[in-house]
Amino acid sequence: MKKELMTLGALSWALLACTPQPQTEEKNVDFSPVTPLNPPTYVCYKAPGEIKIDGKLTEWDAVPWTSDFTDIEGDKRPAPLYQTRAKMAYDEKGMYFAAWMDEPHVWAYQTEHDCVIFLENDFEIFLDPTGDTHNYLEYEVNALGTDWDLYLSQPYRNRPAVLNGWEFAGMKSAVWVDGTVNNPNDTDKGWGVEVFIPWETLNQVMNGHKGTPNNGDQFRVNFSRVEWTTEVKDGKYVKIPIKGEDKIREYNWVWAPTGVINIHLPEYWAYVQFSDKVAGQGEDSFQAKLEEATKWMLRQLYYRQKEYQAATGEFAATATALKASDICSAEQVAKMTVERTASLFEISLPAADGSVWRINQDGFVWK
Repeated sequence: MKKELMTLGALSWALLACTPQPQTEEKNVDFSPVTPLNPPTYVCYKAPGEIKIDGKLTEWDAVPWTSDFTDIEGDKRPAPLYQTRAKMAYDEKGMYFAAWMDEPHVWAYQTEHDCVIFLENDFEIFLDPTGDTHNYLEYEVNALGTDWDLYLSQPYRNRPAVLNGWEFAGMKSAVWVDGTVNNPNDTDKGWGVEVFIPWETLNQVMNGHKGTPNNGDQFRVNFSRVEWTTEVKDGKYVKIPIKGEDKIREYNWVWAPTGVINIHLPEYWAYVQFSDKVAGQGEDSFQAKLEEATKWMLRQLYYRQKEYQAATGEFAATATALKASDICSAEQVAKMTVERTASLFEISLPAADGSVWRINQDGFVWK
């Protein structure tokens, strides 16, 4: 007789079904408002030809720019002092990224690979190819080309495994400065970054996917630029507080704002859609996927479960306790399931196409 193996998740819920659950009274919790989801979008075309990774953006004319970066908190903060934009392209070998940052005073002093680059001005790339907020990649680089790459199993809110020793195998990266680095006596125009990441590396976090993305596939992506306010002392740039503030802190200018000073909220990152057209040889419009609305509803319910636990010491057992009708239609609430133990929960919700999506206590979302 054929025996079938049970996954850990299925086993957990099977045990739950066999265990009498305590009946607790639902408590009324006033849930916090959520930053609206309005991420930028981008269509990533095939590279129009060979791209030389030298930081100069020479071969990128046919590739469209992203929208300008904004403050990570969005409209709550003033617009960035200097313009930052990025570009993306791909071919059968991998994915290409480019960015240009206006900057009158280019400086960087760190030279050790995998040091904490954002302690100085830098440019950062964040990639969540599967869009489930787990198993995502981060890359940071300063104006000297010193870089830091790492893998995160989950966002920091979930106490993830952060692999600082993880490397983008086969990656190429370069910076180019229109001016001089670490020279306070002149005014620079800015600096550019180019990065190439092979598909073999990206496929490691793509749930078994091999090769290039299909036409219409989407990644979640964000970019960040860290900018410190400085003054010159003894010929060297030294960090000082932002004008009007007491403590030294950085500006965080990003492509997709998260509403708070925390870039590690992948659910707020931008959507990048792959096109089989070559850049400059036709255009495709971005097409939102129906399931993304369902995933965002689940994400808001996840936030509420965390708030409910913080307020009551346990997860909510019903959609009513989560006030799901604030988020979903009556028909959706009727089809929703909420399951919980003392330390776990799972919420399921059907999408418009009939597929069922789920989210758990770690914020992992899947179909």
